[in-house]
Amino acid sequence: MEQFRPIPTEEGLDHSLTLLKEGYLYITNRTLGFQSDVFETRLLGQRAICMRGEEAARLFYDEDKFIRHGAAPTRVLKTLFGENGVQTLDGEAHRHRKAMFMSLMSDEAMHRIRELTRKYWELAAKRFETQKEIVIYEEAKPLLCQAACEWAGVPLPPEEVPEKTGWLSALFDSPASIGITYVKGRNARTKVEKWLGSLIEDVRANRFTATEHSALAVISFHRDLNGELLDINTAAVELANIIRPIVAVSIYVAFTALAVIQQPEEREKLAGSNEVKLGHFIQEVRRFYPFFPVLAARTARDFIWNGYRFEEGTLTILDLYGTNHHPDLWDKPERFMPDRFHQWKGTPFSFIPQGGGDHDMGHRCAGEWLTLEMMKESLDFLANRMSYDVPQQDVSYSFNDIPSLPHSKIIIQNVRV
Repeated sequence: MEQFRPIPTEEGLDHSLTLLKEGYLYITNRTLGFQSDVFETRLLGQRAICMRGEEAARLFYDEDKFIRHGAAPTRVLKTLFGENGVQTLDGEAHRHRKAMFMSLMSDEAMHRIRELTRKYWELAAKRFETQKEIVIYEEAKPLLCQAACEWAGVPLPPEEVPEKTGWLSALFDSPASIGITYVKGRNARTKVEKWLGSLIEDVRANRFTATEHSALAVISFHRDLNGELLDINTAAVELANIIRPIVAVSIYVAFTALAVIQQPEEREKLAGSNEVKLGHFIQEVRRFYPFFPVLAARTARDFIWNGYRFEEGTLTILDLYGTNHHPDLWDKPERFMPDRFHQWKGTPFSFIPQGGGDHDMGHRCAGEWLTLEMMKESLDFLANRMSYDVPQQDVSYSFNDIPSLPHSKIIIQNVRV
């Protein structure tokens, strides 16, 4: 007969505010205290199980045991994800919708996003030469917004770039915020869906011709399992789920710039724009710095795992940041060491900056390869294709802020191309 083990439990009525206060380190802090990679707490007024590590991630992505429907908090759906998007689906409905996204991730599409990222960096770099001071994060957002829209086939006139960039960035700035920032995020979600929904209506009515095989064309005419076109709101949510994450790569760009500045010995290895070295560097940026903190699911049924009892319907939280810094998985996890990815032998469950598991069938981010291409091109500009001075500034970042950013957002001066 299988022996049950009690799950270590955090005392208290609810720890939602504590999670917001401690941010990326909330789960790690408690796993260290409990000496367990699994513990129980209360979040959002309900029982929740928190986990970190490779085996926990492998469990979390077992579709026989976990579902995504009803797991994400309403405030996340109203800002970051949108309602009825692919992140909220399960089973065959999820696989069918995910296949739509994966159809956009061809080798040609990867080459195209790399070209567009280079194009907009080149335009920005020329402009930087005429400016006294550049804030990398603030410049990266419109740069990537333009690249995202052009790649997706979404028209974006130059005069609308600041407005649309503001809307899209508000979606990932706001889910963990309270007050005016969260309100701005909800308002931005409404505006984004109205903008993209109107465009999709125009495509379907032949008032606008979408580029063949573009995200706009594919999503506009995608049919669900019943053979029906997606309703306009859902189609707009999914188109935003292509563009918004690309703009959010601006967070990674800011941390990439920080690493270039703070790791001169690693920057030297990037000379000559070697693709392998660029790849190792940006993978370590994704592992080392905070980006998306956690993911949520619910148990699909009762089951026993490692002696722990999981009951149907239990909210379960996977710690992405903690897994990417787990001492059992990573040598010297608190050191920035890109060479760790040379002949790296990890698994899709040990390195999970944008989720884990299988891209095609599971819930791992479909756009991860886009992220890699944009980051490599951005790194090449920051390390090799521009010279600049770095003034004194506060480059520290807080684990309490979600998303976290260097406080100065990385300032450079006297850019030379």
